[in-house]
Amino acid sequence: MRSESWTRYRVGGDRSTDAASELAPALAQQGLVLIDDLRGGNDLLRLARSLTTVTPHRDSDAAGLTTITDVGGPVRRGFAGFSACALNPHTDRSGVANPPGLLMMSCGQPANLGGECVVIDGKAVYDELAQTCSRALRALGGPRSVLFGGAAGYLGSIFTRVGDRITIRLRLDDLARFSPEVTRWLPILRATIDRHAVMFGLDAGQGYVLDNCRWLHGRRAFSGQRVMYRVNGHPRPSSGLIPGFLPGGARLP
Repeated sequence: MRSESWTRYRVGGDRSTDAASELAPALAQQGLVLIDDLRGGNDLLRLARSLTTVTPHRDSDAAGLTTITDVGGPVRRGFAGFSACALNPHTDRSGVANPPGLLMMSCGQPANLGGECVVIDGKAVYDELAQTCSRALRALGGPRSVLFGGAAGYLGSIFTRVGDRITIRLRLDDLARFSPEVTRWLPILRATIDRHAVMFGLDAGQGYVLDNCRWLHGRRAFSGQRVMYRVNGHPRPSSGLIPGFLPGGARLP
């Protein structure tokens, strides 16, 4: 799925509540929608509250809004988002037992150069592996095969079956420790992720909403004072949104 095929909505200002009900069906189908006309982080927060129960983050303010920018200095472990370096594709909050189902991002100020968003549909990755390398898929879905978030994190798997749906949980930095069997298949996983990567830029006031249990997200390195806003949350039952995806091919055992 290319970025030009994603649904785009104007959601700024007083339209936040109405827009939430409009974008939910497309979000349920595609797992990602683009948003426009946001006037700062408070508009993103209003949209998030209309769709989700907002989940505070380690780096957010009391309302759950995180401002992401390059703070300078050495890149600390677990804080690469607050640098100008590239970020590997990942899901948010992989080190907790119940990660937020939705991630919302908007741009306050684009970078002078670089900083494009990179997203990957986990369903496309899963379906390709089901067709081409079922052994890899079984290993990547093995229980207790990855420790996410360090010693106090979460022991789980990259792909997990939840009822008839599949969820993805992934980070590819030093806060993920993989079992030997998973490590064996990481080159194939990385290559598959690269094949399905889509890159796009955001201007001020633009952003996206994605299913954090289906889509991976990251960014390219940048220069300049790039400012982004982020909100995480669990979908409200009234939204009809169920995180994860229905597989198109073989399923996890």
